[in-house]
Amino acid sequence: MANTHIGLETETMVVFGIVALFALSVDIWVHRKDKPIALKSAIMWTLFWIAVSMCFALFLYVHFNGQVASLFLAGYLFEQALSVDNLFVMMAIFAWFKIPEQFCHRVLYWGVLGAIFFRLLFVLIGSALFAMGPVVEFLFALLVAASGFMMLRKKDDASEENADYSHHFAFRAVRLFFPVFPRLVGHSFFISQEHVKAEMQKPENQGLVLKRHGPIFATPLFLCLAVIETTDVMFAFDSVPAVIAVSREPLIVYSAMIFAVLGLRSMYFVLDAMRQYLIHLEKAVTILLFFIAFKLAAGASLHLFGFGLDISVYASLGVIAVILGLGIVASFIFPDKSKRPAPKAVGAADPAPAAAEATAAATPAAETPAVATASEAVPAAEPSTVPAKAPAVAAESEAKPTAERADADKVGAAKPTADK
Repeated sequence: MANTHIGLETETMVVFGIVALFALSVDIWVHRKDKPIALKSAIMWTLFWIAVSMCFALFLYVHFNGQVASLFLAGYLFEQALSVDNLFVMMAIFAWFKIPEQFCHRVLYWGVLGAIFFRLLFVLIGSALFAMGPVVEFLFALLVAASGFMMLRKKDDASEENADYSHHFAFRAVRLFFPVFPRLVGHSFFISQEHVKAEMQKPENQGLVLKRHGPIFATPLFLCLAVIETTDVMFAFDSVPAVIAVSREPLIVYSAMIFAVLGLRSMYFVLDAMRQYLIHLEKAVTILLFFIAFKLAAGASLHLFGFGLDISVYASLGVIAVILGLGIVASFIFPDKSKRPAPKAVGAADPAPAAAEATAAATPAAETPAVATASEAVPAAEPSTVPAKAPAVAAESEAKPTAERADADKVGAAKPTADK
């Protein structure tokens, strides 16, 4: 059997760092401007990141052996699969905060930087825990299996789309430390007090009332970033043990996870466009979680009690590839026609805008959050895109004439006036 122990080999670490930084720099330079990413461009950049990952796998094959390269590929595929559910949640978060598409890439970029740091921390901790013995493997098997059962309990995507992120820990933490300006101001995460005064002079902001003041104001874009970052950290608790179960080598695990994470920004726009078609992909991810839990438990049992199963590297890679492939193919062969119209209905004109206005008007001003919510983060001319369970519209939005809102519903979602 070929040796798969590489440790923290210096040459591999240098090659990994150079390749990752170079590819990330190219991506950042190309997407330095705030503009929506077309589906064709997102597909090409997704293929670019896959090609970069395969180049690193080829280096591992030449520099070490085929088993080391297979460990990397297995970890890479598994992290990509687990990231699918994470990206679907991010779509719901962007929709709730009503972040324009041209700013999504910027938020995802900073989210990726945070993911790089937290993945390193979790990989180091997880690898140290796995080294403690088979008992820890059993515990991690239970953790991964619990994640699988949680995914099984998800009936559909409605709970995510209708979630109220104003109760999220990160949302409340930002409001605790910073006053928040309730409208988007370009792609800025923070704006100065002087900038806030200039914004308040604009006609569309005359009705805004700021309950807190300070030298620096956070914007709804930073609130969105904070929620996405903490959500990704929670997903890391599931993904890191699962990927470590495929390979115990920290360098292989970390490089596989980072190359997968770096390609998430482009994959986000691909999945966003194809979400209504890839309906069985999450089921495939759930099956993979149970497979990894079985692999961990079977390996631990073999070491502790003498009976069990040690699943090889190539077998793990094959199972991961087959299950993911079946999930994608099944989505096109057995589509869920009842869910196909759903995405179109969300973006279409609100069937009952008057009801949404009545709900907002009926909410007492005292109960309206002092900080921007999804409906406050954009101009009041967008009531048709407000999620069903989003917090009540602020008083300044209620002051807009009903006829003006009706006209806005016919036109569709507009750019935030703070950006003009």
